[in-house]
Amino acid sequence: MNQKNSNIFILTNNATGDSWELPVLEGSVGPDVIDVRRLYADTDHFTYDPGFTSTGSCKSKITYIDGDEGVLLYRGYPIDQLADKSDYLETCYLLLYGELPNPEEKSKFVNDITHHTMLHEQFNAFFHGFRRDAHPMAVMCGVVGALSAFYHDSLDINDPHHRMVSSYRLIAKMPTIAAQAFKYSIGQPFIQPRNDLSFAENFLHMMFATPAEEYKVNKTLSKAMDRILILHADHEQNASTSTVRLAGSSGANPFACIAAGIASLWGPAHGGANEAVLTMLNEIGTVDNINKYVKKAKDKDDPFRLMGFGHRVYKNFDPRAKVMQQSCHEVLGELGITNEPLLDLAMALEKIALEDEYFVERKLYPNVDFYSGIIFKAIGIPESMFTVLFAVARTVGWISQWNEMIEDPTQKIGRPRQLYLGEDVRDYIPLDKR
Repeated sequence: MNQKNSNIFILTNNATGDSWELPVLEGSVGPDVIDVRRLYADTDHFTYDPGFTSTGSCKSKITYIDGDEGVLLYRGYPIDQLADKSDYLETCYLLLYGELPNPEEKSKFVNDITHHTMLHEQFNAFFHGFRRDAHPMAVMCGVVGALSAFYHDSLDINDPHHRMVSSYRLIAKMPTIAAQAFKYSIGQPFIQPRNDLSFAENFLHMMFATPAEEYKVNKTLSKAMDRILILHADHEQNASTSTVRLAGSSGANPFACIAAGIASLWGPAHGGANEAVLTMLNEIGTVDNINKYVKKAKDKDDPFRLMGFGHRVYKNFDPRAKVMQQSCHEVLGELGITNEPLLDLAMALEKIALEDEYFVERKLYPNVDFYSGIIFKAIGIPESMFTVLFAVARTVGWISQWNEMIEDPTQKIGRPRQLYLGEDVRDYIPLDKR
């Protein structure tokens, strides 16, 4: 029997009558947390929580999510306000430092990031060590991990200046790495960053410019890309962020920690959701097949699932999706895309999901992955690059969480426990007796 009594949670063993008092910690918003740090020492028991879905692994002041109400806050600011009024680098400053910058602070921050965007020239040879058909996420994992071999002057995690420099380098260089991974995969020459362009403009320029002709960045597309980066900048203690914190808890250098986060993000259950949307749309094929596949999605005995609808955390609506929906329609309008079967199919499916009683009752609204996949497709970004762009956006969240962990005096090396179900002690049997 468990009961909460003021700031104490009383845990009782009905079999023995023993009881223990566990402190209850209160956050600024959201549910209180039962402090089980002394549970094993006091009770000789562990907790069992596969996936850690009911376990608070750290204290954080960065991001807050209320899945039931559809709320996402960066340092207290609603995500829709930031996406509408801010820009990506200002949001980066907010996540790193906890407050929005004043004009002088923003100007210096933008200047510092802008002048860290180039990669060491020897990385050209590093890229060419990969096969041409290597997945861009494989390239990104390798190249980001290799940054620690080039930038020895920012590896001391106990030095605040070193941490700042490595943080800036990672935020600045990630778009360059992503664009070069893309260029390498299609056999085009690398395009160097330009200091006269904004963060999103520079990324699109490195992705799509060629030496053969001038490339002008479309303002609507760069605004959409900037919003995508903001909306994906952080998302509390998700799988990749938890991976970064776990790797960082061992004292690993920041470049290694972010490479670990990229590897975790690569999984289709995490960063591959928007890629899965395009795969689903390709399977449906045409608008004429929508009703057939919607019927399959409603059939609980059919394994088919509509990807890009609903969310594991958000039980109401994904607050990022409304902003992304607006950008999606702006991009499609700007590009004047007509007679594109896949995008026509996506828009028809969106209309059904927003109006069909089955989806509305279950709150299976289109989520951020549904719209971002469509935007990427419209811009001309291949599916293999979708998760790479996610990593570009999420880098600031990872590095902000890593910095917060390093500065937390209570942090320890991550060491989850287990429920052991293997053999008990047994004696070794010599080979000739088996």
